[in-house]
Amino acid sequence: MNYKVIEAYDQLANDYEHNVDTKSLFNTEYERPAMMKLLPKVLKDKRVLDAGCAAGWYTSQLVSLGASVTATDISPEMVKATKRRLGEKAEVLCCDLEKDLPFEDESFDFILSSLVLHYIKDWSKPFSEFRRILKPNGTLLYSVHHPFMDLKLSDNGDYFSTEYIVDQWKRQGKLIDVPFYRRPLQEILNETLGYFSLEKIIEPQPTKEFQLKEPDKYEKLMKNPHFFIVKAERD
Repeated sequence: MNYKVIEAYDQLANDYEHNVDTKSLFNTEYERPAMMKLLPKVLKDKRVLDAGCAAGWYTSQLVSLGASVTATDISPEMVKATKRRLGEKAEVLCCDLEKDLPFEDESFDFILSSLVLHYIKDWSKPFSEFRRILKPNGTLLYSVHHPFMDLKLSDNGDYFSTEYIVDQWKRQGKLIDVPFYRRPLQEILNETLGYFSLEKIIEPQPTKEFQLKEPDKYEKLMKNPHFFIVKAERD
């Protein structure tokens, strides 16, 4: 599975670096505004992990809030894109979240993971590592596909199963196979509760800017959620 995700995101890296920040309303006017509202206004003197940084948009936001940021991604091309974006302003590493992370115990105040965990079948490893490297009372903020959206792509139609799905994205004239795992809402929440205390869950709604630019898609998102956000705390 990992090599397929790496292959997909190596192909997507150029699009993420040059287009997503300005042209993808699902990012710019839907997921990102909702996630940013859940961040502290100031992160000065805080150490933050951007787990699955893609081309570094969140990394740059975290740096601008004063944080000392480490960013990781499984895709070497995404890591290169983030390094081009941030230069020496953040530490950027190529890491697999399904393996041991190269960080000391209780070394981060905050972990942000945007639209990453649905590429991982078993969350026990990333969550146990997140808990290990977070300080007591540290925060985990993550977003994933909403189960209701993923069910529309299901072959077996069994909401309660964890299912491997390959979606196709058209980017820059190419069709790219993007594999991920669909899972029910109870599994998302119970996996989180096995390691953290829930602070808030959000089913985001698109911004008014989204409505102005894509009114039909806006109306669909207002009735059918696309993403799901969890804010949790380490005891």
